[in-house]
Amino acid sequence: MTNLWMDIKHADVITVMGGNAAEAHPCGFKWVVEAKAHNNAKLIVVDPRFTRTASVADLYCPIRQGTDIAFLSGVTKYLLDNDKLQHRYVAAYSNAGYVVREGYDFQDGLFAGYDPEKRDYDKSTWDYEIGPDGYAVVDETMQHPRCVMQLLKKHVAIYTPEMVSRICGSPQEPFLKVCELIATTSTPDRTMASLYALGWTHHSKGSQNIRSMCIVQTLLGNIGMLGGGMQALRGHSNIQGLTDLGLMSNLIPGYLNIPIEKEPTYKDYASKREFKPLRPGQTSYWQNYNKFFVSFQKAMWGEKATKENDWAYDYLPKLDVPTYDVLRGFELAKQGKMTGYFIQGFNCLMSFPNRAKMTEAFSKMKFIVVMDPLKTETARFWENHGEYNDVDTASIQTEVFELPTTLFAEEEGSLSNSSRWLQWHWQAQDAPGECKPDIDIMAGIFLRMKEMYQKEGGAFPDPIVNLTWNYAIAHEPTPTELAREMNGYTLAPTPGLDGQTLPAGRQVDGFAQLKDDGTTACGCWIYSGCYTEKGNTMARRDNADPGDRGIAPNWAFAWPANRRVLYNRASCDPEGKPWSEKKKLIEWNGKQWVGFDVPDYGVTVAPDKGVGPFILNQEGVARLWTRGLMRDGPFPTHYEPFESPMANIPFPRVKGNPASRIFKDDLADLGTAEEFPYAATSYRLTEHFHGWTKHARINAILQPEAFVEISEQLAKEKGIVKGGWVRVWSKRGSLKAKAVVTKRIKPLMCDGKAVHVVGIPQHWGFMGQTKKGWHPNSLTPVVGDANTETPEFKAWLVNIEPTTPPSDAVA
Repeated sequence: MTNLWMDIKHADVITVMGGNAAEAHPCGFKWVVEAKAHNNAKLIVVDPRFTRTASVADLYCPIRQGTDIAFLSGVTKYLLDNDKLQHRYVAAYSNAGYVVREGYDFQDGLFAGYDPEKRDYDKSTWDYEIGPDGYAVVDETMQHPRCVMQLLKKHVAIYTPEMVSRICGSPQEPFLKVCELIATTSTPDRTMASLYALGWTHHSKGSQNIRSMCIVQTLLGNIGMLGGGMQALRGHSNIQGLTDLGLMSNLIPGYLNIPIEKEPTYKDYASKREFKPLRPGQTSYWQNYNKFFVSFQKAMWGEKATKENDWAYDYLPKLDVPTYDVLRGFELAKQGKMTGYFIQGFNCLMSFPNRAKMTEAFSKMKFIVVMDPLKTETARFWENHGEYNDVDTASIQTEVFELPTTLFAEEEGSLSNSSRWLQWHWQAQDAPGECKPDIDIMAGIFLRMKEMYQKEGGAFPDPIVNLTWNYAIAHEPTPTELAREMNGYTLAPTPGLDGQTLPAGRQVDGFAQLKDDGTTACGCWIYSGCYTEKGNTMARRDNADPGDRGIAPNWAFAWPANRRVLYNRASCDPEGKPWSEKKKLIEWNGKQWVGFDVPDYGVTVAPDKGVGPFILNQEGVARLWTRGLMRDGPFPTHYEPFESPMANIPFPRVKGNPASRIFKDDLADLGTAEEFPYAATSYRLTEHFHGWTKHARINAILQPEAFVEISEQLAKEKGIVKGGWVRVWSKRGSLKAKAVVTKRIKPLMCDGKAVHVVGIPQHWGFMGQTKKGWHPNSLTPVVGDANTETPEFKAWLVNIEPTTPPSDAVA
């Protein structure tokens, strides 16, 4: 989230698209209700289903899953055609006037530089024209034919209301009403908040779904504003923490990068991350990259990380491919090239696409280790549960280790929520039986590995045997010790920001005190400030909210630097005066930036210094155009899901995202609309939390049995009765479930063709207290977003028919 949950109450318009906040985030949705009740906010919901969120919306518009880019590109075209822009904001705070270098083109659905063999682009023409002064060329009038604004107008020209309706199945009348309502926030005193979740990310062009709304919000001047922003609603209380702390195959904590093989030396690595400013006077967080990186290496390897050995750079792995994401990992396992897997709090068999492939991959492994407080389907993938998990147990030789862990209520620590808040929680009760905290289990594994390397040596034991492990009890590091390590501390006397010298062994106050000379250590630079000499800021519980801004600055800690609204400098005009007193967050008082939030800017940097408000970007401005930073294009483009009931209407030569990686066998596993004519999507229910609460009796009573949702029209067409059993199948598998026949889903007319949607909740399996059932990932394809490799869980093809109940069920 660029903003925070409480900030939503200040929105004048709220758009929920790519999510279902009322059901999937019911506690956070209270702020939407607050905005409607006390700020007269209007709620827009765009969704294939008429959800509980839609039931309280002021305006609902249906959409075919996987067509969000076409819809939002149509909104962008409406704003441009009708001059509904925040003009001064766009001119000063976006790259609309930046001139793109010669050679860029977009024809027939493909950008310049496409290589069909590699399914990738040469992005060299996707950059700005650089002037003789070394900076990007800017046309402040935004009239240059190659400036971003003119290219954007050309790019979205095809997305007329008629085209949007043909692609999305959204009737033109509600679509235009959506455009009109969104456009009302193009004035400084009105803002729109965009709420999205996995309904946008779970697509082969998920990152570009989000980019599409970023363009809309930038044109409206809604980023950095009170009641505005892009609000990513994380589906679990600590999914934000997962990405923050680098639990991705290509990241180091704090969104730093794991080196690649083409960066064999630290000099190679650092030179590509110097982030040279693209405009005079511009600054960026990332100009401190070396300080963050060196401090991380010192936290990891202490005195063994020195300037002479490039801060132990050789201790880090060097990737030979961009990512070892889960899709690649289980492709390798299927090939017998990944033979072991540690699973911590994750039910992979249910959570990853194409369950049959997952079972095959697990069956070829030598071992898996499952750390979980509950019995999961993954840990029992080898057990035969009849038609629910029909495997040949005797042929599976994989050794499975189940290590029971504590639940959150049985330990203390921090959770990082959607608002980027780190909130400390305390242990409520002791764990049952032999359960241990994850920290203790991982510490035990590490210490045994270290002992083995010390005794037996190895090809390169240094990263293991030299790892810093300065905990009071080596096999039981405490969350407090880890939090202090993440915050960062001095290793030697270090000059502070106020001119005073910080003594060695002192907790730093924030990331601005980190150094690249080896005198500071920090496990995660964005968390710096979470545990200072003043104590545990994550444990703060002062809910005072000066000015009723929804900021509550002394409640917990928000990264970075306790800042609650990212890019809040953009809430003021170029002179430093708030665009609207009603929406004030910070302002320039002639000497410094002051206000309700921590300024996302140099506190004493005057407005006339030319530093842009988007200081995470080299340009200092919001990106309508992303240069070569996205694998699938500098502008979002409509591509169909890899399995779709429709041809790509505007670009018939290109169907699925041309830059998405897909493995050979998975490509062969894709179905066609002729065999599988219905569009399927997965979703969550309020009564169940992923695959966890199906182990809780009360939740099992509330939602005891798997079902699928279909329209009355489809039920009539297929002879399906309410509450009857149906079989739903794809090219990859099948499932049985009860049929919920409902008015909440209606067929969509797309280019003259009726498209039926089949909705499949994702909470059932063959373990737990609910009745046994199937997960939709028995059916989903193995293809991911071109930039993140997030699987395409929200749009694929199925067929459906009435069937007999499972053998253990009553008809």
